[in-house]
Amino acid sequence: MEKSILGLVIFSSLIPFAFAEVTIQNDQKYIGDDGSLHIVGEIINDLEAPLNQISVHVTLFNENQNVIAVKETNSLVNTVMPGMKGPFDLILINEEAVNTESYILELDYEISPPKSQVIEITESELSRDNLGNLMIKGTVANQGEFTANTVAVIATLYDNEGNVAAVSRVHPEPDYLKTKDNAFFLISVPDKIQTQGIDKYELIAESEEFAAVPEFPIGTLIVLVGTLSAYIGITKFSGKFIVNLISATNLK
Repeated sequence: MEKSILGLVIFSSLIPFAFAEVTIQNDQKYIGDDGSLHIVGEIINDLEAPLNQISVHVTLFNENQNVIAVKETNSLVNTVMPGMKGPFDLILINEEAVNTESYILELDYEISPPKSQVIEITESELSRDNLGNLMIKGTVANQGEFTANTVAVIATLYDNEGNVAAVSRVHPEPDYLKTKDNAFFLISVPDKIQTQGIDKYELIAESEEFAAVPEFPIGTLIVLVGTLSAYIGITKFSGKFIVNLISATNLK
């Protein structure tokens, strides 16, 4: 009986590795105020190890389903920790923007060494200026034990259907934070038509050394031990994962 219980526990611990995956979700396209075409979405990391070197390959089709071009863009979050997201924004201009009717997304990434999750958004507020431009202001803090360099704050805005409406990335000034220090940031999203009526957003902050504090923080030791164990286990058998996700949408 004890052997059966032990086997069940071991099997249960393997389930997340068997079914966990990396996907692209909530993607769509829109025309910006300047006439450029944006293809936006977010990478969801359901693995138990961090990801980096994340790129999205976008195959563009015209109304006759002929391939126009294949483009590449990167996640605005450099290291996507387990259970977290990394938004992306591919911007097309000229003939590609006019002729793109649908697209297919392919995802490429590497398994990354774990980072301490200590870069935290401590407060934020969404507002609009007199011209209707959407702005998000707030404070980012370094809860780590040494200086965080090249700090960035990434905003993802969502429409009423939960799709990514727009994304933006900014560096506070200065873009480094000493231990236990904080800095003010201001994110501006210029596409007024696209962001009209938008009030739902998520923020992620990171630095070269550190990752963002998770939305629902767990004990730091548990996170680090679990992530490190998963990283060792996954990289032992595979140095690279490639997920192909077909996500075609039509112009409305």
